[in-house]
Amino acid sequence: MNETLQHPFDPIVFNDTHTLILGSFPSIKSFDHAFYYGHSRNQFWKILELLTGYPVNNRDQKIWLLKENHIGIWDMVAACARDNSLDTSLTNVTVNNIPALLEKYPSITKLAFTGKKAQALFEKYFGDLAIERVYLPSPSPAHASMTFEEKAEIYAEKLEIRK
Repeated sequence: MNETLQHPFDPIVFNDTHTLILGSFPSIKSFDHAFYYGHSRNQFWKILELLTGYPVNNRDQKIWLLKENHIGIWDMVAACARDNSLDTSLTNVTVNNIPALLEKYPSITKLAFTGKKAQALFEKYFGDLAIERVYLPSPSPAHASMTFEEKAEIYAEKLEIRK
């Protein structure tokens, strides 16, 4: 049996955040890099850089991009066991308290999910919450059925971001 892993990062949310992006759980590379979407081939930061024009060369720049665009990030899973970084390997899942975060930050009016696992967990545990929800294609390099440009266009539309 795999050991239980605790989510290593606090949510990144600001008092004026209006969209909260929810992933499932940090990848092994994200643990190694000690930040969200840390795998060098993950397209999350590259997509947001393209859409906003803000550089994402380090953690401070990434946080600034989020703040300036009223975006927060967190994950659905607080703790789990896993064999690898794929969402399908997550077992013994404990979810984060999303309703408490939404209560603490009432400016959040939209949730955006970066994968089907995150969305399914939200619907299972908090589906009765009255808040706008949108689905974003996974920025993971494992999700190769869509081009970078196709993903970026959907992110731009769903997150309502344009330079």
